[in-house]
Amino acid sequence: MFETLRRAFRLPELRNRILFTLMMFVVIRLGTYIPVPGIDRAAVAQLVGKGGFLGLLDLFSGGGIANFAIFSLSVLPYINASIIIELLGSVIPALEELRKEGGKEGQRKIAKYTRYLTLGLAVIESFGVVAIFRQYLSSTGFFVKLLIVLSLTAGAYIVLWLGEVMTERGIGNGVSLIIFAGIVSRIPVGVAQAFSLTRAKSLSVLGLVGGILGAIVLLLLVLFAYEGERKVPVQYAKRIVGRKVYGGQSTYIPLKLVQAGVLPIIFASTVLMFPATVSQFWSTSWFYVHVAQPLTSSSTLTHNVVFFFLIIFFTYFYTEITYDPTKIADDLKKYGGYVPGVRPGEATALYIKNVLDRIVLPTAVFLAFLAIVPNIAMRNQQISAFAFGGTSLLIIIGVALETVQEIEAYMMMRHYKGFMK
Repeated sequence: MFETLRRAFRLPELRNRILFTLMMFVVIRLGTYIPVPGIDRAAVAQLVGKGGFLGLLDLFSGGGIANFAIFSLSVLPYINASIIIELLGSVIPALEELRKEGGKEGQRKIAKYTRYLTLGLAVIESFGVVAIFRQYLSSTGFFVKLLIVLSLTAGAYIVLWLGEVMTERGIGNGVSLIIFAGIVSRIPVGVAQAFSLTRAKSLSVLGLVGGILGAIVLLLLVLFAYEGERKVPVQYAKRIVGRKVYGGQSTYIPLKLVQAGVLPIIFASTVLMFPATVSQFWSTSWFYVHVAQPLTSSSTLTHNVVFFFLIIFFTYFYTEITYDPTKIADDLKKYGGYVPGVRPGEATALYIKNVLDRIVLPTAVFLAFLAIVPNIAMRNQQISAFAFGGTSLLIIIGVALETVQEIEAYMMMRHYKGFMK
């Protein structure tokens, strides 16, 4: 990876993209330290430090919630909006058609709808944050609450804009990189917390060593899952055009084990956050006490069971909407390709679908266990499981590998000489 980065900095255009991305990281980190007025930030930081729902929010925002900064919501409203648009696309034919056959114009319209929905969700979530921390407000007046809501909403939209600019002018997916930067920024805090607890004998040395070894094992498992793939063999028939013979080569279709990447865990996490955010307006209601709170506390059985099945659902859902076996089979048939021992057309589509199903099930279960095992293992420790958990490792490794692969693809494209010299 370091050799790839060294060679990347030799290309002026790629170097400028990488430096621009790093500059955007600095801007986003500064935004997590610009406080929103009208609230006791010390009391907020103490409450967030207890973990749970607020700890997960703080992780994704890179410490923005603990600092109660203008970027406290980070990209969470956008992620929620993306989930809703994806779900609506499965039940509204017009959206489904726009997504599949709309081309660049269709993608532009879907992006516009997602932005509008992001704005609405940012307002709702800002009101939810005000409701959560209402006892720490310097004043309960309407204008103070309005100022906080406007500040958080504007911050969320600025983060979305920065993410789009990073995608366009930087390297990698901007939204994923923002989440990546937020999680990485919290790791030193978690390490310092673990060592301070060890010195205070609140956390045993054996427990600390076990946590480090567990993180290494999770790291190796994640790397194995990301690099693993199922190769479907493909043979292209020979074609005679004039006096020349074309085709006849053998190749394969690579089906990655982790088709959806980190998105199922992110989607599942944000879905679990939403009930608590909305129900904060009725903090004494039956729904908040018996449903929202158990769902958002990572140490409860309810949270981990629902989290487990949500990850499995979103893994299947995302694979279903991004991988079309029928289209793959039609493309193979169109260009004279076939899977050995399988008839072209519908039989090939069914074969690829069966292979995908066999891949997705164990991968979905693996991702789900990866997300909940740290919650269970660290539930009795006075340290957040988020910074060292499988979710964080999966996001960090997934985004890092995808970004490095994009850099390598960019370098290959720039260094390709072609046939004319």
